[in-house]
Amino acid sequence: MAGGLVGLLDDVAALAKLAAASIDDVGAAAGRASVKAAGVVVDDTAVTPAYVHGLAADRELPIIKRIAIGSLKNKVLFILPAALLLSEFVPVLVEIILMIGGAYLCYEGAHKIHHRLTHHEPEVELPAVAIDAEHEEKTIKSAIRTDFILSAEIMVIALKDVIDEGFVSRAVIMLVVAVLITVAVYGVVALIVKMDDVGLRLAQSGRQPAERIGRGLVAGMPKLLAALSVVGTAAMVWVGGHILVAGAHELGWHGPHDLIHWLEEPAHDIAGVGGVLGWLVNTAASAVVGLIVGFAIVAVVARLPFAKGNEPAAAH
Repeated sequence: MAGGLVGLLDDVAALAKLAAASIDDVGAAAGRASVKAAGVVVDDTAVTPAYVHGLAADRELPIIKRIAIGSLKNKVLFILPAALLLSEFVPVLVEIILMIGGAYLCYEGAHKIHHRLTHHEPEVELPAVAIDAEHEEKTIKSAIRTDFILSAEIMVIALKDVIDEGFVSRAVIMLVVAVLITVAVYGVVALIVKMDDVGLRLAQSGRQPAERIGRGLVAGMPKLLAALSVVGTAAMVWVGGHILVAGAHELGWHGPHDLIHWLEEPAHDIAGVGGVLGWLVNTAASAVVGLIVGFAIVAVVARLPFAKGNEPAAAH
């Protein structure tokens, strides 16, 4: 009896170790998959504050909360099941869909660059306003529709990184990614949109150095949002180009991938900084591919009969 109990405890301990290792593996895989989607995450973070800009302060967090819930529903109820089914039964479609998403990222990034180069209207700071329930609903629905496109890109990029995992592991990892990305994006968005309110309170506190910090926050937030927008645009072009190059390589067209690999090889031979320089060369080359493809699509779309006045869904 004692021997049997000891054996049972050994089995339980072994199972516990296996479960802990599996949890570690899921966490590591979810982390890697989330990092691969970082370019789109930055853009998602840069886009969302625009939906509450200029609104009364007491409505900012409730609106962001509802958008975040809608984003999580997008990922978990719609995108995740579709992505899992495709990856299980038609995995080649995942690569094709990913490349379509990459092309869209290139287009969106190039469209933003084109818009900034060709439009020079001065930005007008609008006063904070209270909005009625109908306007608020429209704002939230518009943000959730935009989020659906960005969330689909994030989830498919993440899925590509774990497509060789078993179905259950893949599902758990993707669920973790969905929750992790949503919490990270909308947590940061909430901090960004409330930071100017915090700065204003500090600036009006009558205490030093709180006043100086508050004024710095108020003055710095527009610059932070502008910087996020620039970083998001650059990330879209780079990530989109990288997706297209990697996807073409996977589907049998090796030329662009081999050329970029050939370009980055000399950088890797430089002692001490070879890894960083190689990554920079790869990133720059992917961005060039993204710009070429993006501006080509912009040129084609501009000539379509329905294109006049259209904006890409996530362009702000």
